[in-house]
Order: sequence, then C-alpha cells, then structure tokens
Amino acid sequence: MEVKIGVQYAPRELVLESAQTASDVVSAVTEALSGESGVLDLVDEKGRRVLVPVSKIAYVEIDESVARKVGFTAG
Repeated sequence: MEVKIGVQYAPRELVLESAQTASDVVSAVTEALSGESGVLDLVDEKGRRVLVPVSKIAYVEIDESVARKVGFTAG
C-alpha cells in the first residue's frame, strides 16, 4: 500500500510503501492526531520507521498498490 504524507513547508510529499493495511494506517493516523504523542509513526515494507510530527502534517493519502504490468503486448 502506498502512503503519501504532505508536510507543511516541505516542497515534496513523503511517499512510502507500507505492508500495513489501509485500516491500520487510518487508525495510526487517527490515533496520532487525537493522541498525546504528537507523532505519526508508520513502518515501510523494509521495516524502516517513519516519524512525522502531527503539527506539520498537511494531509495523508492512502492508495492501494496495484501490481504493475511488465512486458510487451501484441497489438
């Protein structure tokens, strides 16, 4: 699953591929926004942790990853 995080005052968004489900990501974002920690904590496919201060989050976009087709087709 692809997660894009817009960060205030940053020219580019953070993009990570996560093995977490959409509902796991939504609950992590919701908990971070309503919790006292003040940090959004996600894990990418390689096990790396991404920590983003909640006060700097502009938006979070969650997209189901689609397997890319590779190869040629006969027309």
